[in-house]
Amino acid sequence: MSTFLTADCHFFHGAMLKFCPETRPYAGVEEMNDAMAAAWSGVRPTDEVIVVGDFAHRADPKDLRKLFDSLPGVKRLIKGNHDGPNTLSLPWASIHDVAYVTVDSTYCVLAHYPWRSWPRMKRGALMLYGHHHGRLPGNNQSCDIGVDVFGPAPVRLSQIKAHLATLPPLVDPESGNDFENDGVKP
Repeated sequence: MSTFLTADCHFFHGAMLKFCPETRPYAGVEEMNDAMAAAWSGVRPTDEVIVVGDFAHRADPKDLRKLFDSLPGVKRLIKGNHDGPNTLSLPWASIHDVAYVTVDSTYCVLAHYPWRSWPRMKRGALMLYGHHHGRLPGNNQSCDIGVDVFGPAPVRLSQIKAHLATLPPLVDPESGNDFENDGVKP
């Protein structure tokens, strides 16, 4: 079993085509839904997929359930601001506001909104979030893992870590020191 992560799928949400035209170059919602669902092809039925908020919005309940059932994997939801009653009523393996999980031996804090400070951050814990559609810069321990950053396919933590390695160091919000360089200011 492998663990995959994603955020901000916004299945059925037509406004996303205008809000994120660079990363969602689809002619309409149906094309977006089909392309994003097809991108889950690398997920096996026994794999875990953690959706860090905003799975779908403004969907007909029957169409939403049909789409949900077609997606492979054991699906878990970290609630986002667009996850309404129809999304929350789907048969998720779990639903949380925040999750503290270990993925591939790495401790991660998962929340739809980014946190400036999180448990175990000084010991290398990652803070993975969505909501900002790539518009909020991350650092080497925290980033947006959404569709508009990583593409429509759920990603493995190794892919996220490769991206994190390209970002600036995390700076302690309390002291202004760089965690990575033993407290030396950047």
